[in-house]
Amino acid sequence: MVQKAKILLVDDRPENLLALEAILSALDQTLVRASSGEEALKALLTDDFAVILLDVQMPGMDGFETAAHIKRRERTRDIPIIFLTAINHGPHHTFRGYAAGAVDYISKPFDPWVLRAKVSVFVELYMKNCKLREQAALLRLQLEGDGHAGGAHEKEPAGLLAELSARLAAVEEQAEALSKQLDDDSADAAAVATAAHLERKLTGLRRALDALEPGTGGGAGILPAQN
Repeated sequence: MVQKAKILLVDDRPENLLALEAILSALDQTLVRASSGEEALKALLTDDFAVILLDVQMPGMDGFETAAHIKRRERTRDIPIIFLTAINHGPHHTFRGYAAGAVDYISKPFDPWVLRAKVSVFVELYMKNCKLREQAALLRLQLEGDGHAGGAHEKEPAGLLAELSARLAAVEEQAEALSKQLDDDSADAAAVATAAHLERKLTGLRRALDALEPGTGGGAGILPAQN
């Protein structure tokens, strides 16, 4: 069973959270509520999220301050943030949102279809990244186990490499299709950049797998860490 991605919804008004849940429920992912910036930061301490929808105007810690805390933490700094705001103070206000680390800045009332489409892109990128990390971890564990076992499992690494190579090829194909989709839809620059980053990581893993093939002189130590 494929594990669902978590989406963090941050707004101090319950009716706004209810509306966001109604819009995003079609994505069939796990929606997590937070009614304040402080509550959002607590949720981020224990759970991993694909994307954060963050209201700008909140009492106490507002959206800009919350985003600043998120971006300062190593664990959460790379999570995409979409700012939602009921007001528009012009270019300066929008620039402040992007300066705080947002990948997008949407004014209310927003088009539900557009918001759902934007969120789905980041969810898909997150899921592909998780699959890539799992496959890299599997390869490292198997290679470590074979190193301890010695000659008894001499033929197993080759079979494992072939299996992982096939799995990686499937992920590469999906990533390529996603990149083409982003190009066709004239998607946000941030989404395109995230997809390009994923493709670079896939390229690095492909090179590592190729180097581990028999006769190439490679070894387990060259497999790059996947962050």
